[in-house]
Amino acid sequence: MESLEIEGKTIDEAIEKACGEFGVPREKLNIEIISDGASGFLGLGSKKAKIRASLLSIDMTIDTPPELSRQNVQKKPSVILESNQAVVTEESAESPAVRAKKILEGILIRMSLDCPVTIEETPDAIILNIKGDGSGLLIGKRGQNLDAIQYIVNKAVSKYPDNRRMIVVDTEGYRKRREESLIALAANLAEKVKKTKKSLTVGHMNAHDRRIIHLALQNDESLTTKSRGEGEFRKIVIMPVKKGRA
Repeated sequence: MESLEIEGKTIDEAIEKACGEFGVPREKLNIEIISDGASGFLGLGSKKAKIRASLLSIDMTIDTPPELSRQNVQKKPSVILESNQAVVTEESAESPAVRAKKILEGILIRMSLDCPVTIEETPDAIILNIKGDGSGLLIGKRGQNLDAIQYIVNKAVSKYPDNRRMIVVDTEGYRKRREESLIALAANLAEKVKKTKKSLTVGHMNAHDRRIIHLALQNDESLTTKSRGEGEFRKIVIMPVKKGRA
């Protein structure tokens, strides 16, 4: 299955249909918008939105960046050590962070982007920061491009058993800014629910963004949050807690 043209009342509905057709979340699809939907006047002249969807595929055999290749010319041949039938090569001796950095640099080269990558490590994650992207190309709408690149890097690194940490791909502090904006959104929505005493549904969000909303409101005893829907297009429902309810 190479690509499909899919229609829907809106672009979001067409994308949701595409996720169902391919059986994958949004970040694993390459989406091309063919036409936007139009509701028309009193139902007349309405036009459906149309997209072309295909699986996002990047050759996982990533080229080593030129500067790294020049450095490798000076290296001695790899030495293979055998101990208890275990074979350790120069590649497997690399730290997971360095290995992930090389994979990300290879992806950026294939995207014709000359952006340096720095490493930041925590006990739970390896954070790869891409410097110098001022165009927003790497981020995409609501971070979808950045999430797709992050997914590919994690997938490539997962074949090595020595890494159990999440690889986070960030650029120019986008992840922090996104988190702060979601926390502010959660606070505003919480106030609306408290004033109206009615539940409020937040639009489609990926798992990471939904988690931020849940955590931001988890200590508010007057509210409760739930996720509703299927797959990557689940929604968050913020509800007031009824009196007398534990």
